[in-house]
Amino acid sequence: MVVLTATGATVLAGPGASGAEAASVCSGRPQKTVGFATGELRVYKNRGYACAVTVAKKPGARRAMSVSLQSRGGNPVVDSGDYTHRAGPVTVHALNRCVRATGVVSGKKGSTGWILC
Repeated sequence: MVVLTATGATVLAGPGASGAEAASVCSGRPQKTVGFATGELRVYKNRGYACAVTVAKKPGARRAMSVSLQSRGGNPVVDSGDYTHRAGPVTVHALNRCVRATGVVSGKKGSTGWILC
């Protein structure tokens, strides 16, 4: 596990993710991490915005991956395709709004339900 400290914020990155990549993909503070059989869904919040990314547990071969992020009352923002490591990031306006996120890797998924309310 890699731990980076920058300007008083601590960012944790799991195995297989470089610390620099984990720190630069989504800005803000980690709010929720949902692990599932084939990957991990990570949600961050920075000021009035939320950001989400799906990361594969075993990077390497291309496979179907997606990440979806929706603020309450808005349409979901989706990134999907055949990726080797991650899908996303996707960002939505979340000032005074709940958000929900879903991540999929090879047909297995994880989701948050409504959070940041």
